[in-house]
Amino acid sequence: MTAPTQCFKKSFLHPRYWLTWFGLGVLFLLVQLPYPVLYRLGVWLGRTSMRFLKRRVSITRRNLQLCFPDMDSDQLERRIVGNFESLGMGLLETGMAWFWSDARVKRWFDVSGLNYLKLAQQNKQGVLIIGVHFMSLELGGRAMGLCQPMMAMYRPHNNKVMEFVQTWGRMRSNKAMLDRKDLRGMVHALKRGEAVWFAPDQDYGPRGSVFAPLFAVDQAATTSGTYMLARLAKPALVSVVLVRKDKGKGYDLVIQPELRDYPIDDELAAAAYMNRVVEKEIMRAPEQYLWLHRRFKTRPEGAPSLYL
Repeated sequence: MTAPTQCFKKSFLHPRYWLTWFGLGVLFLLVQLPYPVLYRLGVWLGRTSMRFLKRRVSITRRNLQLCFPDMDSDQLERRIVGNFESLGMGLLETGMAWFWSDARVKRWFDVSGLNYLKLAQQNKQGVLIIGVHFMSLELGGRAMGLCQPMMAMYRPHNNKVMEFVQTWGRMRSNKAMLDRKDLRGMVHALKRGEAVWFAPDQDYGPRGSVFAPLFAVDQAATTSGTYMLARLAKPALVSVVLVRKDKGKGYDLVIQPELRDYPIDDELAAAAYMNRVVEKEIMRAPEQYLWLHRRFKTRPEGAPSLYL
């Protein structure tokens, strides 16, 4: 198990981190504003960012074209704008997740299906929480931890100050963080009956991946991590997402019943199964998903790139 450092170090005050501290300070001050104001600010920030993030706009457009080839151009452009509005909110939601009090977080989300998680953990069985990369991911982890403290897979941050603050924020309502490469640590935690959050929806490269359909893309590189964890630890599988409500009305934390009939003896079938689960969760609020990521960058040998 990886235990990120939570002790403040004098080296964090080095001038190379001053800009990081300044940005975190601004974020802290901004999230003290009333939530309806934050909602409008986030939407504005997201729309404005489109002027400066041309490459990310291009990636988002391409991902949507690949996944939804029948979508008309007007709907496509509206979804792109909505996606960047969600990106602006995602930045503020990160500050909300790290700096808001428990009481303030609880005030703004409703939860459904918590009984499914409790049922899955009967007899001290481990639970693999299947998440997807919605823009509200950080706030979703905080909200989920207030309902049921868990452990989470993550990628260590290169900036040591960001790593320190990120870890502090995420640990406010959760138990521990596990390096996403630490398969042994995740297996041990699941075997002890812990709930462990894991996101199988991104392209993590060719190593440890197989190709399976995702939306209209026939061969999407799909991590085998879910399959290995399911085989080694025999956990229950439960999907959880935090969906932002319209017009600044807060959030819904949606916990689904335990997944059934997961093909534990067939890696390719397991990848296709999990991608169908991911598709279903994304379609709850497709404009809130992280389409800015080059989801289909890894291709089968000899296949052309899907991005320019």
